[in-house]
Parts: sequence; structure tokens; C-alpha cells
Amino acid sequence: MLKKTKHFLRANKIPYTKEHVNPLMVPERVYVMNFGQDADGNYLNRFIAEHTYTWTGRIKISKITLRLHGQVHPHIFKNEHELLHYLKKHTDELTETLDQGK
Repeated sequence: MLKKTKHFLRANKIPYTKEHVNPLMVPERVYVMNFGQDADGNYLNRFIAEHTYTWTGRIKISKITLRLHGQVHPHIFKNEHELLHYLKKHTDELTETLDQGK
């Protein structure tokens, strides 16, 4: 899941972790990906992808939420293509904050 986004993060040397969360009360599954470490090693930003499975077993992404450090209102994307477009536009800002953290 989010294969192109992972390639983008690796290409720009941005560290990340990932985990699946299966909430009990809703039918959607949640995939959380934290990225962008500060000097203490804490991850500052995260993607939250809510997805379901179709009857054929394929993954269908409902929405992708991007929460950057200190952000009150997250960015919401319909698919991975929109997310990558946003990240490519703001690559300089993401890598600058990482350089300052180290």
C-alpha cells in the first residue's frame, strides 16, 4: 500500500515507519505511516490511509489524510496520485525541516 509514496520517501532519504490498525467499530482498515524525525528520533508527520477490501480482495483507498507537525487541519486526498503531487510540490520544505532536526 502506498508503494509510490514509499519510493518517494526513500528517494529523498526521509525515514518512516508503518503500521496497520484495525478499528473494531468501523468497517474501514487504517494504515498509518509516520515520517520525518526530529533530533530526538520522534516522528513528526503522518499519513493515515483509510481503506477497505473489494470482493475480489483488492484494496480500495477511501481517503488519505496528511498531518504535518503542529497542523490543526489536516490535508485530505482522494488517492495516492494527489498525495504525491502535493509532496513533490513541497519536497524542499520537508527536507529542510529534516535537515534542521538533525
